[in-house]
Amino acid sequence: MRSDRRRRPLLCRPSHSPRRRRPRASPRSVVLKPTKAGLQRAAQLLRSGAVLAFPTDTVYGLGASADDEVAQKRIYQIKGRPVGLPLILMVAAESQLEGLVHVDSRAEAMMRKWWPGPLTLILYATGGGTLGVRIPKHRVALDLLRHAGPLMTTSANLHGREPAMTAEEAGALSGVMAVVDGGNAPGGTASTVLDLTGPEPHVLREGAIPTVEVLGPPPLKSS
Repeated sequence: MRSDRRRRPLLCRPSHSPRRRRPRASPRSVVLKPTKAGLQRAAQLLRSGAVLAFPTDTVYGLGASADDEVAQKRIYQIKGRPVGLPLILMVAAESQLEGLVHVDSRAEAMMRKWWPGPLTLILYATGGGTLGVRIPKHRVALDLLRHAGPLMTTSANLHGREPAMTAEEAGALSGVMAVVDGGNAPGGTASTVLDLTGPEPHVLREGAIPTVEVLGPPPLKSS
C-alpha cells in the first residue's frame, strides 16, 4: 500500500462522484518507459485519476487506482464493458491484500503454488461481496504496482475484441492517458479464474493454467 492508512478498493458505486478535476486523455496516449522515472510518472498519473495501460504476464491491461471509483468507471467507458462484469484487483505482494479480502487456508495454498502467475482467485471481500485478486508474474507490472499501489484492472481491449498484445495496441484505446511500454506481452491467454467462495473450488474461466493443473484430476468413479 502507499501508506499505513490503507484504503479499500471501492466495490460499490456511490450515487455522487467526487468533484475534482480529472485528467483528460490526449488523442494519442503518452508512452512511458519502464524506468524508475517512467514508473514514478505512471504512479503520479494513476493517483490523479488517470486510466493507464501496462503489460502483464498474459496480455496488456488497463488499470485504475484501487481507491478511485471514478477512474474505475472510466475503464468501463473505455472498453464499452457491461457494468455487471467486475474488475480484478492486482497487487505486487500478498501484504497488499491485508484488510481487503478474507484469505483462508485454501487461498494461501493456491497463492503459494501459483503466485505470482496467471491465476485469479475469487475471495470474499472484507467490505462485503467478492473480489478477484492476483499477482502477475511480470517485472514491469510488479514494478508499477510497487510504485502505484493496488490497481483495479481488466484486459486492454474493446469489450468482445481480442486483447492488446503491444503498447501500441493498448495505447490506441480512446481514453487511455498513458501506456507503460514493456514490449510484447508474453502470454496472449487470459488468467484462469478460480472461485474459492463456495464449499468446493470452482474454475469460472479456464485460461493460461489448465483446470486439471489447478484442481488436479477428477476422482475415479467406482465401477
